[in-house]
Amino acid sequence: MTTVELEAKTTDALADLYRQLHSDPELSFAEHQTAARIVDALAGTGCEVTQHVGGTGVVAVLRNGDGPVIMLRADMDALPVAENTGLPYASTKVVVDQTGKSLPVAHACGHDMHVAALVGAVGELSRLRERWAGTVVAVFQPAEELASGAQAMIDDGLFERFPRPSIVLGQHVGPLPAGMIGHGQGPVMAATDSVQVTLFGRGGHGSQPENTVDPVLMAAATVVRLQSIVSREVPSGQQAVVTVGRLQAGTKENIIPATAELGINTRSYTPEVRAQVKAAIERIVTAEAAASNSPQPPRFDWNVSAPVLISDPAATAQTVAAFEREFGASRLMPLPPLAASEDVGVFGDSLGVPTVFWFWGGVPLDVFNEALSRGQLPPMNHSPEFAPAIEPTLTTGVQAMTTAALTWLQPNELRS
Repeated sequence: MTTVELEAKTTDALADLYRQLHSDPELSFAEHQTAARIVDALAGTGCEVTQHVGGTGVVAVLRNGDGPVIMLRADMDALPVAENTGLPYASTKVVVDQTGKSLPVAHACGHDMHVAALVGAVGELSRLRERWAGTVVAVFQPAEELASGAQAMIDDGLFERFPRPSIVLGQHVGPLPAGMIGHGQGPVMAATDSVQVTLFGRGGHGSQPENTVDPVLMAAATVVRLQSIVSREVPSGQQAVVTVGRLQAGTKENIIPATAELGINTRSYTPEVRAQVKAAIERIVTAEAAASNSPQPPRFDWNVSAPVLISDPAATAQTVAAFEREFGASRLMPLPPLAASEDVGVFGDSLGVPTVFWFWGGVPLDVFNEALSRGQLPPMNHSPEFAPAIEPTLTTGVQAMTTAALTWLQPNELRS
């Protein structure tokens, strides 16, 4: 029996908020309507709410006497993905970017669920004021998908303008059975770095390649050679990923272009491997350009970066113990480190305070088991088919965040 029980009117209101967010997603640093909905949803909780922190971020401060200051965080941006869930509240949204290109937009990573769960947790903590003392700082962060929203909020004075927390708590919904809580200690998510590479050739007619320096061939050779970094340079006892997710060049099949572009993403778990992989990418790209007789060296733009997400072992153990009391051991499951990345760790790292991060499931058990019976997994985050079931996912997310918060706030009986 859980000790955090949501009223039916609360779950209905949160479900409505979730459907609104899901059907009207917004890309990184463009979460204007999302922020406005958060502000509206927090009305009546007693929070001091501030918008436009780090661009589109929202900070809600709930004060309840002297005691610890804790931070609860949810990200709120969507992805340039065309949703294919078939849900009645599915996103059909298309936006035009700064280059004039049309982009579909969908909450394919569950950030809409994160927002609704944190709104619900703030509401529950307000309702349960007699059980705790201290200050809750609820941070609704933009641009997690760019791994830059956390730093943008810090650069905008997050910890100067608002109370400084002694711990950062965050959670992420994923393709686990709904109602389950997944947890790990130490490195739980990988560091990520992305680089945009421009390769320079000499363009010309497709019938006369001998009079050109072909950047398409240069790019193709580079992509193949980059795959040797993990297989031939990273020690076998370490983990790393190098992915070329973007290769763009040219406008017509009979024109050899002057440039080609690569978008490269890496994942790693230690500073040493991280530095090794980044150096190897630059070495290989530069060498392939030289081998192709490029008229100028390649250009590197390292534009996305997030550190390894460390869930503090001692603080995680204390939080997971509270989850076990709240949900029962049967609803908890340990998880190995994930190769995906998160920038929530930037908050705790900047202050030198612990971060605790956990996962919770959004896939109905019958759907999860049916997928496994076919030797498959349910749709993963970032998939066009990814969309958590509203319940019991939403209630579990609210209960988990509220339980974690109460673990680190001062219990009522210790109030002076």
